[in-house]
Amino acid sequence: MGKGSSSERPAHRVHARGSFSGRIGYVLAAAASAVGLGNVWRFPYLAAKYGGGIFLLIYIILAVTFGYALIVSETALGRMTRKSPVGAFGAFGKGKSFKFGGWINAVVPILIVPYYSVIGGWVLKYLFEYLRGNVSVVAEDGYFSAFIASSGNVEFWFLLFCALVFIIILAGVKNGVERVSKVMMPMLVILAIFVAIYSVTRPGALEGVKYFLVPNFEHFSLMTIVTAMGQMFYSLSIAMGILYTYGSYMGKDVDIEKSTKQVEVFDTGIALLSGLMIIPAVFAFSGGDMATLKAGPSLTFITLPKIFASMGAGTAVGIAFFLMFFFAALTSAISLLETSVSTLEDELHLSRSKCCIIMAIVMLCVGTASSLGYGVWENVRIFGMQLLDFFDFLTNSIMMPIAALATCFLIVRVVGFARIDAEMEQSSAFKRKKMYHFFMKYLAPVCIILILLSAIANAFGWISM
Repeated sequence: MGKGSSSERPAHRVHARGSFSGRIGYVLAAAASAVGLGNVWRFPYLAAKYGGGIFLLIYIILAVTFGYALIVSETALGRMTRKSPVGAFGAFGKGKSFKFGGWINAVVPILIVPYYSVIGGWVLKYLFEYLRGNVSVVAEDGYFSAFIASSGNVEFWFLLFCALVFIIILAGVKNGVERVSKVMMPMLVILAIFVAIYSVTRPGALEGVKYFLVPNFEHFSLMTIVTAMGQMFYSLSIAMGILYTYGSYMGKDVDIEKSTKQVEVFDTGIALLSGLMIIPAVFAFSGGDMATLKAGPSLTFITLPKIFASMGAGTAVGIAFFLMFFFAALTSAISLLETSVSTLEDELHLSRSKCCIIMAIVMLCVGTASSLGYGVWENVRIFGMQLLDFFDFLTNSIMMPIAALATCFLIVRVVGFARIDAEMEQSSAFKRKKMYHFFMKYLAPVCIILILLSAIANAFGWISM
């Protein structure tokens, strides 16, 4: 690095910074971050809505090109500077544009983790009910609506989920984040495989498998591409500050390119399994009814419980599914909170426990507002959206594309490809160097702007996604 970035290092509290034990620790933690609600909840209903196999094909192409370029960028910058997003941007300049780029990457996880934990509380509630054997109760019409409208009940499960996340974060990087990831990720994979096998073997399910895996170009549209790009951001933890932070915990001997490939494989594999868990089951249950298939976000909390209730082993399958869902939500929430705490540690120079207290206050305020948005604060709307939906729109549709654009600008106009290449080549050859340069210079900014504009247009009803 140049003189400007080197001069920043003495002020950094190196002794207080956590680290991963090695490549496996990083890969599992990064994969745990990527494998969350985006895969288990969001991916299946988007794939079902936007053409099944053709959506899957486009998603995979985007993940190994566009997604790869952004993952490499954030991870390399994090490792190069040994800092969270704000510090990483600040290492290359002190102007307002650098501060803005760093802070927008840093604020995204701070705002996401509270409402994310509300949904995590929903998952925990459903898991509890299945463990009690209430498979028919959760399948009743109006159950989900009644639950999210019961403010005290939702708040309780939200706070319980938050408590579990904080316990792990307080344990630190190796003993908390990495250790939990090493245990939960294999369990998540095993549960996902079990539920997927059960789902695809139901009578009538093979048509759902065909719909999900075989590309049908008749279902292709521009919105298929736009939606797949947006899902890729959400699913791969891009523009959330997470990869900057995890990169800063990574040793110089760890192969970033190989690690990125493994994270992509893990993420795509779980997305595939999630689709096979849900779409064939919906086909078997509804006889291939497209209205049921395109139920959207309600697919997980309304449609699936009805499917489980109709199965002979509905209780066992429901427990396995929501346990897997809970692991996915918990590991992603851990990554979001770890990134937030790390940024506060770096920028405020406070202890980890004090930074956790600050985040607890933020989560209590923003998360409670989100949890009450379907209950006592139902009439409180921002741009016509309920509070949880507004925070989701603000972070995922507006802030994340802008954060990604800031990263592209930093690399192309300030850092330069030579420094990124040198960082990548410290541990191994940079095999996809030319592709990386091409995407970051020409395609990534165009794709990001397309995501941003389409999301805004959809929010204001100009287009339908």
